[in-house]
Amino acid sequence: MARYFNGKEVELLAPAGTFEIFKEVIKANCDAVYFGGPSLNMRMMRKGYNFTLEQITEAVQIARALGKRAYVTVNNLLNEGELEEAADYLRFLESAAPDAIIVQDFAVLELIRQLGLSIPVHSSVMMNVHNIEMVEALKELGVTRVVTSREMDLASTRYLKAQTGMELEYFIHGDMCSVHGANCYFSSLVFGMSSNRGKCLKPCRWDYRVKKDGFVYPSEYPLAVKDMYMYEHIPELIHGGITSFKIEGRMRDTAFVLMLINAYGDAIDRYIADPVGFERAKDRDLLYENRKRDFSTAYAFGRPGLSNINKRYEGTGKFYSTGKVFSTPTEERELGEKRLNEIKEIWSEFSPSSKSGASRLELSVHVNNVTQAEAAMKAGADHIYLSGDVYEPDHAFTKEEIKQLAAQKGDVKLYVCLPRMMTELQFEIYDGLLSGEPLPIDGVVVTNLGAVRKFAGKGYPLVGDFNLNVYNKLSAGFYHNMGVTRLTASMELPAIDLRALLAEAPAPMEALVHGSPALMYMEHDLYENTEVFEPVGEEDNAHVANSVLVLKTDKGESPVYRDVHGRNHLTLAKELCLLPLVRELKEAGLEVFRIEGATYSPEQLATIITAYKSALNEPDRAEELFASLQPVYAGYTLGALQFDGGAAQANTALSALQAETAGQR
Repeated sequence: MARYFNGKEVELLAPAGTFEIFKEVIKANCDAVYFGGPSLNMRMMRKGYNFTLEQITEAVQIARALGKRAYVTVNNLLNEGELEEAADYLRFLESAAPDAIIVQDFAVLELIRQLGLSIPVHSSVMMNVHNIEMVEALKELGVTRVVTSREMDLASTRYLKAQTGMELEYFIHGDMCSVHGANCYFSSLVFGMSSNRGKCLKPCRWDYRVKKDGFVYPSEYPLAVKDMYMYEHIPELIHGGITSFKIEGRMRDTAFVLMLINAYGDAIDRYIADPVGFERAKDRDLLYENRKRDFSTAYAFGRPGLSNINKRYEGTGKFYSTGKVFSTPTEERELGEKRLNEIKEIWSEFSPSSKSGASRLELSVHVNNVTQAEAAMKAGADHIYLSGDVYEPDHAFTKEEIKQLAAQKGDVKLYVCLPRMMTELQFEIYDGLLSGEPLPIDGVVVTNLGAVRKFAGKGYPLVGDFNLNVYNKLSAGFYHNMGVTRLTASMELPAIDLRALLAEAPAPMEALVHGSPALMYMEHDLYENTEVFEPVGEEDNAHVANSVLVLKTDKGESPVYRDVHGRNHLTLAKELCLLPLVRELKEAGLEVFRIEGATYSPEQLATIITAYKSALNEPDRAEELFASLQPVYAGYTLGALQFDGGAAQANTALSALQAETAGQR
């Protein structure tokens, strides 16, 4: 089955959480169905969901017999312990022959290449594809379809399609996130449950209070977005260059999914048959009456602002598909001696890394302004990263300021950082900066695949930022082969997985060891709450200046910084601090220790740098130095290192998969 409008294919893509649901959905008015297998996909929270290997094979055959397509999600990040499992799984999928797999981790592309497989690949929304350079890079890697960033508007998709010819897939209905794809680390650092690995506990749907300037604002659920709803905009989707219209809902029941398929399928057919006489609102009331939340068109027509935030059905704190509680506000775990000793014991079981004999450990510092940069240089930082997402009220680094800092830097290395999300205009702006007269810098910190492709040939060494989400040696090798000289480990890595990556990575590795990194990076502007609503109370911020917006629960306050591009960065309430683990990190093979310094005063930053430099020079003094360092914010946390990670689960899953695969032979 296939639909066409004026020669353009239009695919209605439906979800299925179980094989029983699939058998009903595939017979409905859709063109394709996507589903997950027994592991390595983004919907692993609900027991009894996803397909067995036997069911995957049968589902593909059923779809093909009906002239429809079947896509399998292999769309979470992989740790070292899951690479062998992934290889076996991909070999199986090659034989099962789905029409494509949907992928987030570049390790999967590397495995496909190494194994000589020919499985068609679609990029997941978790790749956060948002510019031409990223699409062109993926095309060169053999990817045949891109699921666009959730924040991409239809004017941009139309331009992207025209410029690249790539097939585009776009979410048209269902549960959305308020954070850029693969840029939410909240669940990992608070619960040890990664949203990039299919286990998000939804802190975005907690009951928060918004505070700023000493006032409290009435915004109980400021991160809880409405459900996507594009039913009345079929013409805009078709003419926006979208090939595949994607319904979210792998956790939904059969009746609900069939209702959506029937409504959207009918609308597409009616538009194709009679575009001028198309009635947009035919089944609007049906969909509205059966909604799980209120509706929004999200970013399809530009930034939606507060109209994208859901109020009516929040407050239950529950999965709407299961009735189970997501999670309740939870305090970030305090750094404790017991957990430090556990990590040291876990890591002592590993042999020292071959890289642990590095002659000199180095310290990098990410800064927000010139004064911080100068303080970091004087305090002994080895690498200074000039932010590409400068927090207000500071301004973006000018060329003159870069030259001014370069004149002072001596042996310190100076880098320009790129924004985490890069529009076409930002590519042109940075291309102008980096293609003109050579800058007196030592490298560029890259934040997305498109930036790697665009700037690898400009003559500046590239450093991969933490939001590249390097989780395993294969993704590290992928970026290294693309021209990235040093990579930053994902800050989601629990202790055992970080140790495994550092031991196996084929490139020099860096890791965040101190500061307030952004747990959520979002287009949504929380500051609008303070501009639209009248305050309902007065209360000072507990740990940051009142000029900084904070989201407050009874468990703590998370500062939110707005950058010069208007994007918001929600940070930890506590400070990440790995100072007492410097010796162990050195033995594990970490070469560059990174401080996120953008939120500190120059004096605070200098104190922190001095402590770390002393520890890097004398690792056996790390715990003594930690004891004398006082937190600036609400205390210290080990972040994701508080948690044990998934090595045991990975080994169990691998054994089960291998047994099932053997049974298929």
